[in-house]
Amino acid sequence: MQFQSARLALSALHPRYVRLLVNWAVLQPDPGRPAALDAPVSGCARTVAPCGAYAGIREQLAAIASQQRAAQASGQADFQVVIDVFGTPGWAARKPGGCELEGTRAFSRPLSDAAIAGYRALIGSLLALGAQEHVSLQWWSPWNEPNEPAFLSPQRPSCTAASPPSSPAVYAELAEAMAAELRADGGVHHLLLGELSAVQSDSPHRTSMDSFVASLPPAVICLGEHWSIHAYAARGSAAPSSDPMAALEAALDMRGACGRDAHIWITEAGAGAPHPGRSRHAGAAHASAAEELDGCEALAAQLVGWYSDPRIEAVLQYTFREDPAFPVGLLSADLSHQYPTYRLWRNYARVRARGGPLPSPAALCT
Repeated sequence: MQFQSARLALSALHPRYVRLLVNWAVLQPDPGRPAALDAPVSGCARTVAPCGAYAGIREQLAAIASQQRAAQASGQADFQVVIDVFGTPGWAARKPGGCELEGTRAFSRPLSDAAIAGYRALIGSLLALGAQEHVSLQWWSPWNEPNEPAFLSPQRPSCTAASPPSSPAVYAELAEAMAAELRADGGVHHLLLGELSAVQSDSPHRTSMDSFVASLPPAVICLGEHWSIHAYAARGSAAPSSDPMAALEAALDMRGACGRDAHIWITEAGAGAPHPGRSRHAGAAHASAAEELDGCEALAAQLVGWYSDPRIEAVLQYTFREDPAFPVGLLSADLSHQYPTYRLWRNYARVRARGGPLPSPAALCT
């Protein structure tokens, strides 16, 4: 019953895109076996009930196909899939090296040269599964947050912020491998480049968007017409000192015609604590109404600003059901509570459908 209510609430937002996270490290721990795209998943929010077990990515795609059919029947074009790959299996990882944080695991390390073939095989298996489930897989991100050490480490060969970053070259290899596999498949496919964390200054373990984009080979800049960034509604002392969207656009503009013509997606947006990703002050289901509204209005202010930027084509909420490890969802992890940000997205969808101007952030949250 809880899942059915949540599904109806999700459908009411008419989301045009659904982001499908592909954790390769979990799917293929053994190089001798193909990626387990139908491996059972508990369906919990981490460990939080309610839980509804399902058969991995295969059943996710089947559910998306069902939603697509329902949307098409009502004249909508909803639930286009955005594939986002991350997580290096132990067998595929390079040996430790460079400036790594203590405790870095194989999950975060670059692929060995021999493992690129396995990466392409993963992409091929996803394409085949999409065809089996009658789901078009048009949008593809080569790797999640390649400028962050949690997903790609090391960022630099030596532990100084002035050291040239090594992560852009690693990402370039992945992007070129994905592009080659998609070309071989034929059909309509688009690379969604970047998937960058909105980092604006370099450090030994993180690479700014500016440095990352500047260090990519020219051919990679031209592999796709769309770039993506993760930009959450931080507020108070956690608020960024400058606009990360403007920083990404400026970095792309410096890379020639392909960069200047690029469209921007925000593939992770959301609001929770003043420092997004940290625990809501009194717990996810019991944060004060004032705190929830503050977060909603901060996200609404972002949406109002992005709405007037002609280069920004899409904004994706992370997540619908709260992820307890990064609590910025629209419904609490136990599905018992709806945050004001749900109303924000519902109102935003209605205004976009009409094509009119957005109201104030406060009005969007009521």
